[in-house]
Amino acid sequence: MTRLKVACAGTGYFSQFHYDGWSRLPVDLVGCCSLDEAALGDVAKTHQIANTFSDFADMLDETKPDLVDIITPPPTHQVFVRAAMARNIPVICQKPFCTSLDEAKNLTDEIATQGATVVVHENFRFQPWHRELKALIDRGAVGELYQVSFRLRPGDGQGPEAYLARQPYFQKMPRFLIHETAIHLIDVFRFLLGEVSEVTADLRQLNPVISGEDAGIIIFDFKDGRRGLFDGNRLADHPAENRRLTMGEMLIEGSDGVLSLNGDGEIHTRPHGQNDWRPHAYDWQNQGFAGDSVHRLQAHVLDHLTTGAPVQNTAQDYLTNLEIEEAVYRSSAEGRRISL
Repeated sequence: MTRLKVACAGTGYFSQFHYDGWSRLPVDLVGCCSLDEAALGDVAKTHQIANTFSDFADMLDETKPDLVDIITPPPTHQVFVRAAMARNIPVICQKPFCTSLDEAKNLTDEIATQGATVVVHENFRFQPWHRELKALIDRGAVGELYQVSFRLRPGDGQGPEAYLARQPYFQKMPRFLIHETAIHLIDVFRFLLGEVSEVTADLRQLNPVISGEDAGIIIFDFKDGRRGLFDGNRLADHPAENRRLTMGEMLIEGSDGVLSLNGDGEIHTRPHGQNDWRPHAYDWQNQGFAGDSVHRLQAHVLDHLTTGAPVQNTAQDYLTNLEIEEAVYRSSAEGRRISL
């Protein structure tokens, strides 16, 4: 099989997981683009990328990649995606996708008109525990599914130094908990339960040094009558060797039993009417980001491009996540349930 040529834009904190993922796939990294010369040099040296650029369009024209991975902030997304589409180059684009819902809608319309392939890098649904939980649900492990609950508790949001060591821009985001973090769980809930019909939300700011909300509760009503509960608090923590691995704990409840996910990626089952939890063994690798979910998403897109297999997380599908996010903020601001 011919190896695909991949070019990447971005050298920020999270890009390390992208480059690592590509380095373990059958592709050739033909170019890297960034305005940070020092970081660009480090990435190129580490991953043996011969061609480096400060201009995105120049990178596309000179390297002619089969796929471009955009790992840059939202203000660049429209320009970069359009540049790739103009050259018929498929795209993976990091989230948050664009700077606003309206901007994302406009760009998605252009993507649909041109028939372009643009996948949003939403990797939480590719985390191995979420894939395994979905497989268990589909096999009827809990019977009739009632609801899913997730308690997000990374414990990294206390005090004046909150987030500064890893991602300091978190402190200045006017929309934080939902826009930056809970959007992942919105996508996971859709992956597990289907489409959302209504949301009810109450969001709070607990740490005064940040600009946005850092705690909140959201009730999701799904079109088939099932429900989801997101309970997020970035100041509180949960027991785990690495509290960023799962970011919290999940319960999936049904007529025949319950599935639980803990902070170490362990899944347990408890049949209805019984008191003892049973460990559920499954295969996953504790490497890369969160069970190698970045690598898994990249491999998924690579499979689509090389075999024509169906692809998840297209820009059109991801737009629904952004519409749900907007409804969550409206619900909290207006103190009422919002229909989608």
